[in-house]
Amino acid sequence: MSKLVGYPDELRRAYRDAGLWGTRTIAQELREVARVHPLRPAVIALDGELTFAELDERADRLAAGLHRLGLVPGDPVLFQVTNRLGAIVAWYGVLKAGLVPVATLAAHRGHEIGEISRRVGARAHLVEAGTRGFDLVEFAVRQRDGHPTLRHVLTLGAGDDDRGVAVETLGQDVDPAEARRTVDRIQAGIDADAVAVFQLSGGTTGVPKVIPRLHAEYWYNARAYAGSWGWTAETRVAHLIPIIHNAGIVCAVHGPHSVGACLVLGTADLDESLPLLARAGATHVLLGHGHFKAVEHPAFEAVAAAVTQVVLSGSKVPAALFDDLERRGLWSGQLFGMGEGLFLTTRPGASRTARATTVGTPLSERDEVRILEPGTETELPDGEVGELCCRGPYTLRGYFDAEAHNKQAFTSDGFYRTGDLAVVQAHGGEKCVAIEGRIKDLINRGGEKINAEEVELLLLRHPRVSAAAVVAMPDPRLGERTCAFVVADGAPLTLEDVRRHFAELDVAKFKWPERVENVEAIPRTLVGKIDKKRLHAEITAKLAAEAVTTGGTR
Repeated sequence: MSKLVGYPDELRRAYRDAGLWGTRTIAQELREVARVHPLRPAVIALDGELTFAELDERADRLAAGLHRLGLVPGDPVLFQVTNRLGAIVAWYGVLKAGLVPVATLAAHRGHEIGEISRRVGARAHLVEAGTRGFDLVEFAVRQRDGHPTLRHVLTLGAGDDDRGVAVETLGQDVDPAEARRTVDRIQAGIDADAVAVFQLSGGTTGVPKVIPRLHAEYWYNARAYAGSWGWTAETRVAHLIPIIHNAGIVCAVHGPHSVGACLVLGTADLDESLPLLARAGATHVLLGHGHFKAVEHPAFEAVAAAVTQVVLSGSKVPAALFDDLERRGLWSGQLFGMGEGLFLTTRPGASRTARATTVGTPLSERDEVRILEPGTETELPDGEVGELCCRGPYTLRGYFDAEAHNKQAFTSDGFYRTGDLAVVQAHGGEKCVAIEGRIKDLINRGGEKINAEEVELLLLRHPRVSAAAVVAMPDPRLGERTCAFVVADGAPLTLEDVRRHFAELDVAKFKWPERVENVEAIPRTLVGKIDKKRLHAEITAKLAAEAVTTGGTR
């Protein structure tokens, strides 16, 4: 049985007949944009900039170099890189070589990478050298040892480090015309409905599920996103959150590039990134929850001089933030999106109430949204809270190689169950969606989703932990952090004990609990389930009391 759940033939024909899906691959789409806008800036980053013509040529040469290494179309390539110019060149170079980027995070470790890479049959692992506090190159070398398919360690920014192959050198001796011919031959053999990219889910059980994104639908997703904001080739789109992530690729790489616009690529460091945004004249800024306070930064005033759109995403937006942006004369809206597909935006023209209290409407006229009674296929009327479910021209039809999970993740007629609680509200004649919480037991740490059950199971592998429950605790900067309630044998378990345990298990650091509460027993409801509402209330009250005694600081 195929590991890929494809779109039904009749839907693929319908999406093409409607002009939504094209017939080009993503690499071919970039080539066309570079032909139309060769001298326009494609990327302005902290470490350099490239026009579309330069980006296209550099990616061609890299693709030719990857082809020389023996990588063949369809081979998956793990990405573990941060926000730098070379990451964008590598992204397109891998696609031009017909390879499939696997969008893992630089923060992932062996617990995640080991299973993901084996599930997709990864052939190469691209890592960035010199990342603070962790040697990703050495990590990739260790991951390759004993791996059934992984053959190549590729490095970015490693200089003459001989532990891997530097992507900066690949194909540099290839004539640009020859590189282009190589890419054209490769792309001619790739179907626009083939897998282009593997994205990862936020995780509902265990390691994140693999999301197959196809060339035509993924480019359409990005083009529709750009259209929702009215972008043109003059737009300059700033991005601070991880770029090799679904939000980064759709909203900041493919999205702007689909209309010839420029990506202004910053990092999480506001001190260095906000001056870049100001110098580059960024007109559109996406702020995740972890950057909501960017508007209070002294350097934001210079950024605001050119900005025409501020988009907020990641959690409920504080009313005070909307008010502050309006006082500054800045238009703001909201975004809700997922690697599985569906995007909702409060685009220009939406009322202030819709922009302040909802995440808006779907990108596509062919998107279908239903609010179902959780656990059923019963549709609820507008105004009632239920599970947000969706299907459409850029929403997956099934996770990769996950037949059993797909039976629970989709309705009988193919609607994806998001696990988010939502309600449909009427604003200004439009039906807008407001997100009201989650069904899934997830912790949203600055936009990164942490599966509580996964962390609990990891805690239970500690020899002294007999019971554990993990809940979100409020955090003013990231929205939520992870608090672990544990029943420990012997002496109380310390946070340092837990950190050491998670380090030994090689778990991504953002998943590590950031507070430990030792309890005699885990509280349960009348039906025997862990009483997480009570635990969440307890830690919230405790944090509030601590804030009072410490003068409001943590």
